[in-house]
Amino acid sequence: MSRTDRHPWLRQYEPKLLTVLREGYGLATFKADAIAGLTVAIVALPLAMALAIASGTTPEKGLHTAIIAGFLISALGGSRVQIGGPTAAFIPVVFVVIQRFGYGGLVLCTLLAGLMLVAAGLLRLGTLMKYMPQPVITGFTAGIAVSIFSSQVKDALGLQMAHVPTEFLDRWAAYGQHLATTQPAALALTVLGLLLIFGLRRWKPKWPGFLIALLACTFAAAAFALPAETIGTRFGDLPSALPRFEIPHIPFERTFELLPSAFTIAFLAGVESLLSAVVADGMTGGRHRSNGELVAQGVANVGSALFGGLPATGAIARTATNIRSGGRTPVAGMLHAGYLLLFMLLLAPLMRYVPLAALSAVLLVVAWNMAEVEHFRSTLSAPWGDRAVLLLTFALTVLFDLTIAIEAGVVLAAFVFMHRMAESVEARSGMHDGDEDDADGGGTDLAQRARLPAGVEAYRIGGPLFFGAANRLDHLLDQFFEPPKVLILRMGLVPVIDASGVHALKKLASRCQRQGIALVVSGLQEQPNRVIASMRLDAHAGHVHLASNFERAVKLAGSLVQAQPAAAAPR
Repeated sequence: MSRTDRHPWLRQYEPKLLTVLREGYGLATFKADAIAGLTVAIVALPLAMALAIASGTTPEKGLHTAIIAGFLISALGGSRVQIGGPTAAFIPVVFVVIQRFGYGGLVLCTLLAGLMLVAAGLLRLGTLMKYMPQPVITGFTAGIAVSIFSSQVKDALGLQMAHVPTEFLDRWAAYGQHLATTQPAALALTVLGLLLIFGLRRWKPKWPGFLIALLACTFAAAAFALPAETIGTRFGDLPSALPRFEIPHIPFERTFELLPSAFTIAFLAGVESLLSAVVADGMTGGRHRSNGELVAQGVANVGSALFGGLPATGAIARTATNIRSGGRTPVAGMLHAGYLLLFMLLLAPLMRYVPLAALSAVLLVVAWNMAEVEHFRSTLSAPWGDRAVLLLTFALTVLFDLTIAIEAGVVLAAFVFMHRMAESVEARSGMHDGDEDDADGGGTDLAQRARLPAGVEAYRIGGPLFFGAANRLDHLLDQFFEPPKVLILRMGLVPVIDASGVHALKKLASRCQRQGIALVVSGLQEQPNRVIASMRLDAHAGHVHLASNFERAVKLAGSLVQAQPAAAAPR
């Protein structure tokens, strides 16, 4: 009997790699993982260098992070397809830490953050991440995107500046003072990189746009001898050697000063890695182990710091690339780290010719992707409380500090939630007579279930559908042995819904569409109906249908089942 059989609670910490090997790992799977790992490595190569430079350090540290942390996250993590490495979310906090405390301070910060993540996983706090309000996540993500954009203006325009201020307003004031020093060559390379990335994304989405743009800009700069700053002119040659175990001077005496930044790094790593794992589950139909994932993230950050790297976490875009390229096991992520090591050993002498303007173009696109403009705009149509949380978190992230922004956003979200709960108690006192379940006249749930047409399933939600309860919909479709043709979601007992609840409904609608399931929402009360309409859930028209009560929902479901063979909906 294995240790996990004797102690079932240990299974949540078992790496998915062991699970895969226990199930059996063949040559065909290895070939698929090898191709996926190579594809992700090609995407990660320019990103790792660009993220390191934007963070205020040298490009090889980004590569070391992707190699060391990327390998450990895949080998020890609780997700089958997670790809780890440096991400754009860390740029603002890492840049400030290096400016104030030096690289040794960042090493201490990363070590502390790694230990915090391991402790969070052992204390089983991974499941608590789902209580993070969506407007807070959207707000600080969009704020980070603006900060990244702000940090790239100097290299994108080739401004002749000896120092770039860390504060947002001071930085833009300095840009304005040095605008006359813009280098036409750097600007031209930035525009070329952007045009290539967006053009390939539209016409050849499967091609590695970042790498192609980087190669094209490098060739143009060398062929025309453009006077643009490169990796070599600023940082010298990149080391073409294995990452070495080394500990720089660490200012342990400033540990308490660094604790807030370490907490921010740990928080970002935890949230982004678990969000990436959830996205991966939705794409593959799997299920990650959240607490085991946090432990792996903590170990990976400790390892990255000890080998001269940066903070690391699961990267959503690279994880999605891995899945689309055929990766299905942690071996793909481990191979991605191996490919990056090979690239560094073989191509380091050539990387000195890469223009910094080309890397800026890569990060400008990353910032645009992070901003999620449509999602930000949708949340601005949410109730006033969600809008206030979104805008406060966004403004504090851009103008002050990410730690303050997250703390203030969560506290405000808690007050908004308490206010909504107080309002919902008052509104519920006289609603039972008009409630859809009382009006059914069908008696028990068993009796009502017997009235459902073949291929139709019904699921009832009771209580407020807010950021703490929205996750109830995440695994709803997994409860059915065979996916139904029509799913009726009964919401007559949902008095209040917020932006996170609507976001969960949209995710459920998308999953239903992918599986060829028609979704019928019945019995919406006044507040949920108003919020859903304002946030445009009806944008999913064609696979979401609204019914005023359960009786009409059953009739509509029957007609949808009869019409489905003619529509030939994909399963």
